[in-house]
Amino acid sequence: MHIYAIGDLHLSGTPAKKPMEIFGEHWLNHKEKVKSNWLATVKEEDTVIICGDISWAMQLREAEEDLIWLAQLPGKKILLRGNHDYWWTSLKKMQALYGEHFQFLQNNCLMIGDVAICGTRGWILPSSDNFNEDDNKIYQREGIRLELSLQAAQAQNAKRIIVALHYPPLFSPAERTIFTDLMERFQVKDCVYGHIHGENHLAVFEEERNGVQYKLVSCDTQNFQLYRLI
Repeated sequence: MHIYAIGDLHLSGTPAKKPMEIFGEHWLNHKEKVKSNWLATVKEEDTVIICGDISWAMQLREAEEDLIWLAQLPGKKILLRGNHDYWWTSLKKMQALYGEHFQFLQNNCLMIGDVAICGTRGWILPSSDNFNEDDNKIYQREGIRLELSLQAAQAQNAKRIIVALHYPPLFSPAERTIFTDLMERFQVKDCVYGHIHGENHLAVFEEERNGVQYKLVSCDTQNFQLYRLI
């Protein structure tokens, strides 16, 4: 059994209602690239964490085509909300419609054997330009959500903890945030995240620091391949 992560699929139906190649030629046929790499990598017994920005749909019913496409790929899927997932609604509604195909990571902890998958969406960081009072409220709230998720993992005696975020939890090697502090306190081993694309990914921290391995998994920065955690 393996655990993989990938982020920012940015699906929009077939044919694509929002073709991603407008953001660069490397996005051309990106959906087919993701599917091909997924089929060559993931087995039914594996788990894939999807770190947000799954579909451009605005409503849950509009995301149906994208979610069905994703459901048909092998493996168990854990979905996390991204900043563009406007279709994301209450857990009750999503589980009623798609609980057979997906697990949703929101204010909870999901166990894969003795491995805990924790996480939350995250937010822009205090080091960002124009970070304001409203941003700070969301930032603090997302920190509370991550702490609740980590506490749930601790209560279930997880042997290893993986944290999935949509926004990066840090950029510079020395940066400390509410997210990095929590992960170090709860002895998280791996943190995967997305949101950042193209050349901007060069500014994101992707190394081990204080026991936590940080990794950006936006699909375009990984040549549309899945990153293997375990």
